[in-house]
Amino acid sequence: MNPLIVEIDVWQTAERLSVYIASSLFLLFVIITSSSPSILSSLSKSILNPLLFNRHLQNFHLKMGSTDSQWKLADHPKLPKGKKIAVVVLDGWGEANPDQYNCIHVAETPTMDSLKKGAPEKWTLVKAHGTAVGLPTDDDMGNSEVGHNALGAGRIYAQGAKLVDLALASGKIYEEEGFNYIKESFDQGTLHLIGLLSDGGVHSRLDQVQLLLKGASEHGAKRIRVHILTDGRDVLDGSSVGFVETLENDLAELRAKGVDARIASGGGRMYVTMDRYENDWDVVKRGWDAQVLGEAPHKFQNAVEAVKKLRELPNMNDQYLPPFVIVDESGNPVGPILDGDAVVTFNFRADRMVMIAKALEYEDFDKFDRVRVPKIRYAGMLQYDGELKLPSRYLVSPPLIERTSGEYLVKNGVRTFACSETVKFGHVTFFWNGNRSGYFDASKEEYVEIPSDVGITFNVQPKMKAVEIAEKARDAILSGKFDQVRVNLPNGDMVGHTGDIEATVVACKAADEAVKIILDAVEQVGGIYVVTADHGNAEDMVKRNKSGQPAKDKNGNIQILTSHTLQPVPVAIGGPGLLPGVKFRTDVQTPGLANVAATVMNLHGFVAPSDYEPTLIEVVDN
Repeated sequence: MNPLIVEIDVWQTAERLSVYIASSLFLLFVIITSSSPSILSSLSKSILNPLLFNRHLQNFHLKMGSTDSQWKLADHPKLPKGKKIAVVVLDGWGEANPDQYNCIHVAETPTMDSLKKGAPEKWTLVKAHGTAVGLPTDDDMGNSEVGHNALGAGRIYAQGAKLVDLALASGKIYEEEGFNYIKESFDQGTLHLIGLLSDGGVHSRLDQVQLLLKGASEHGAKRIRVHILTDGRDVLDGSSVGFVETLENDLAELRAKGVDARIASGGGRMYVTMDRYENDWDVVKRGWDAQVLGEAPHKFQNAVEAVKKLRELPNMNDQYLPPFVIVDESGNPVGPILDGDAVVTFNFRADRMVMIAKALEYEDFDKFDRVRVPKIRYAGMLQYDGELKLPSRYLVSPPLIERTSGEYLVKNGVRTFACSETVKFGHVTFFWNGNRSGYFDASKEEYVEIPSDVGITFNVQPKMKAVEIAEKARDAILSGKFDQVRVNLPNGDMVGHTGDIEATVVACKAADEAVKIILDAVEQVGGIYVVTADHGNAEDMVKRNKSGQPAKDKNGNIQILTSHTLQPVPVAIGGPGLLPGVKFRTDVQTPGLANVAATVMNLHGFVAPSDYEPTLIEVVDN
């Protein structure tokens, strides 16, 4: 076993054990001194479930009147309270060498260009990928979910892929409640695995699927069906064929050992199953029809043939492959989901699994006609929405993200406004707040979602809703009702994912114009701005060879890159409310997104909690 994984695993176990012991002592004290049957019952249950500790502790602190002191932040010794602060997250806006494939460089971006001139005191770069956001290695691209977790939490948590890696490496995944729950279907039923077949590491990883297949078969799974979703977004278009071939070889090895294992259905990630934020339920329905009902417009006896043939359709790519099912010699689907089966959605990233999770788990479901609703045992690789408890069963426990900067600031009186359009609304709310839905205090917060365009790809309308988001932010700033106004401008990321360079240039220009609207409002109220990003994308739209030059395919064509990048992202501060002596520090080793939270807390006039990543700023006396 990798010693690093062991070290991390032991460290996390020790950390949770210490919380468990401390919490147990506190809860036992309350049990002993309490005469309330309801409190006794609740506490007794929570002691048996460590995941409930922090929540119960907060509840009982509230009842005992000590919550205010628990959440009280110290005043910053030099920075005043009361300044209006705008936090702007440019999604998919990294920093890379200027060339024709750097859409941020090519676009007209006078506002961001002017901020960059503030370097090094008012403009700097931070890491937004790999270990800086809790991912296993620095070869792992950042993404919007882990990026916003880090921005909001102020600390680095083991995330998605890393959590699953640890659980698989240690074997604990097979000991947990979630696996034991689905295991009850193994004797008589089929185990279905649904998810993105890719090594991109953003939503899933092929090697994890391979390990899960091996482990499930060793723990009793006798019949396995895999429902694949092809990528071409986080990896190169066309790579799906190789991934399917690899999977088919693994399944053949399982069949040789007596396990009935086959691919049952498939489709492209942007057209089948993996919609998010309830943008287009038809995407989920196409997946349901293929995976559950065994119905699709295309039928094949071999998955490799299916992907190759469907890619030959006009203007087709991996992301948008139509749904297909694998059938036997008689034309019958080989793997529809039936009563008594077990289902696992194996993506570790949450956003594009929530909708299919609802369809699989909710009895009261009205988003589309499911036709047939099999009685199954369903678990996610992770729990995709902690507030909704969705799914209720999962193979790997999610990171425990408590005490986020948003919660601290609200509990210290900072009135907060957050806004984006549908495709990124969850990022400035749910992910920013530690994978938690809803308000911390509805009397001090307002979240506004602007509906995203539906029925078209984002390169068709690359300006998206940037102006509308900026106008909502402007109005919130000028209203005087809020101390912090937080937005996400999705253009660089969502349009960058289409691979359309010309449209991405337009998208970057639109985002820059939106930033200006917000900064002009900050100027009017004498406020402060913090402009940053969650990860790179639009700054490099081609695959690079080892020498850093654009890579070409066998026909001599440039290979377009549609995925995120490993590039750093900017952080800029300014505004009339910023004291003249405030500047970026030079002594923070490897600054990352998690350092932004303490920085924002400082600008609100508070000292960040001691376990937060250090602030990026210092105040130099004139």
